[in-house]
Amino acid sequence: MPFISDCFSELQTWLFEVGVQPSLYAVGAMSYAEQAYDALEWLLVGCMEIALLATVGVLLERWLAVEPISQSDTQVRIDRLYTFIHRSGLFSLGMFFVLTPLFDSFESVLRSFDINRPNLEDVFPEALRQPIVVFFAYLVVLDCVDYWIHRAQHRWAWWWGLHALHHSQQKMTVWSDNRNHLLDDALRDAIMAFSALLIGLPPGQFMGVVVLTRLMQSFQHGNFRISMGWLGDRLLVAPWFHRVHHSMTDDISNPARGHNFAVLFPVWDLIFGTADMKIRYEPTGIADQRDGVNYGQGFWEQQSLGIRRLLKGLR
Repeated sequence: MPFISDCFSELQTWLFEVGVQPSLYAVGAMSYAEQAYDALEWLLVGCMEIALLATVGVLLERWLAVEPISQSDTQVRIDRLYTFIHRSGLFSLGMFFVLTPLFDSFESVLRSFDINRPNLEDVFPEALRQPIVVFFAYLVVLDCVDYWIHRAQHRWAWWWGLHALHHSQQKMTVWSDNRNHLLDDALRDAIMAFSALLIGLPPGQFMGVVVLTRLMQSFQHGNFRISMGWLGDRLLVAPWFHRVHHSMTDDISNPARGHNFAVLFPVWDLIFGTADMKIRYEPTGIADQRDGVNYGQGFWEQQSLGIRRLLKGLR
């Protein structure tokens, strides 16, 4: 791992010095050098994620396919576009660094009143403050936040207007996780970044949480016929578990009947009564698509229709 980390750092530094830094200097934007260096790290990590999906993910879909889906299908190609946009890391990076100075100002006000911001790591005894233990604790807390964000995306009509785009995919693959309205992504990432800052998550571990969550979600959306056994399926969200959430018959536009909202750990669905543990592989999509409701065929049409649904939901 240290060898891989060193190679990654050297590549990041080389690309920054050869390409990014001269470009910033040419346009008089050297004041943004630090942010650009961090953005380059997110971009490189995103490229590695995409490479992993294009190799391991696609191969698994060929071997364990639930249904035949061509990688050249128009909607699959659009999902790949969404993946390239989102895995650039600009959303997560932007929200984290926009909120950090605001939160630092808030923290300085608290300190002026002799009030210290809670830090999740401080909850653990000294003996348990091991990096892997603390990282897992951050992951669990943020996954719980993500569960409730997901519930809200289905509960509130205006937010469902945006999130419906994600559920309109009837050919789920490893690329489908990022098939989201850009505003939907921005809202979710802003809440997650603020929550990370609130519990004191360091930027380096924030990247780890984001990358692990994204890879797991891509796996969950895959065209896989996989079960991890009775216990495994209750510890981690399996592809079949999340496919139930996307099922047309689950009527996910009706929050009273939706199931399996968990992002990483099914325990939240089990605790809050939204779990459906019956393994099944049904057609995915939104029920009203059977009646001809259009959620958009191309990227810009999908984004435009999402805004219209948002405004309709607000009314």
